[in-house]
Amino acid sequence: MNELQKIILYAGLSGITVFIGGLIANLVEKKSKKNSTVIKEINHGISAFGGGIIVSALALVLIPKGIEKLSLFPVILWFTLGSICFFVLDRLIAKKGGKIAQLLAMLMDFVPEAIALGAVFATDNKTGILLAVFIGLQNLPEAFNSYKDLKATGFSSKKTLSLLFFLSFSGIVGSLIGYTFLQDQPEITSSLMLFASGGILYLIFEDIAPEAKLKHTWLPALGANLGFLVGIIGHLLI
Repeated sequence: MNELQKIILYAGLSGITVFIGGLIANLVEKKSKKNSTVIKEINHGISAFGGGIIVSALALVLIPKGIEKLSLFPVILWFTLGSICFFVLDRLIAKKGGKIAQLLAMLMDFVPEAIALGAVFATDNKTGILLAVFIGLQNLPEAFNSYKDLKATGFSSKKTLSLLFFLSFSGIVGSLIGYTFLQDQPEITSSLMLFASGGILYLIFEDIAPEAKLKHTWLPALGANLGFLVGIIGHLLI
């Protein structure tokens, strides 16, 4: 298997979890009438797990790799720019009702990460594989929540799942763009990683962490620890 085929394979695997997350949400939706308390804990636990995965991606891959090739000022610039851009977009979404906020949040970090994945794969296969694992795992809970958001706008289950299925291939497109145009541009790749990092960190504390909180039960919050542990294991194995 050549390098290009590997990129398509790993980008595809990291992207298909968008559709899988939607399928899980659809299954939970069908079971929700049977035991609403358990379903609530599952929903919040999945959000917390996704938060843990995203934090591990920031701590173990995106930020460490992002600061390798840049001096202090560009690091500050791109991280801050990512934070501000995600903040502005989040506020614009909220003013319009916020019903597709989770979907846009997923795309706002999935696409830059996928582009970085393609660029990184050209020079460091192990880091590329690890980044693909992190992207895939974080897409799962984000797609889970996106399914609920889209249903709240009036989308049918079939239409929602179809949309998530087609979006799952956007990672392949992004990775091929990164591989084609950025493999010899480590500074741009690093900037992209830091831009995504700033935005993702904002989303963790604005949207994901509050969503994981559930009154009178503490189990869902442990999902964040589990998610971060999965990230550590992946980092050590690869």
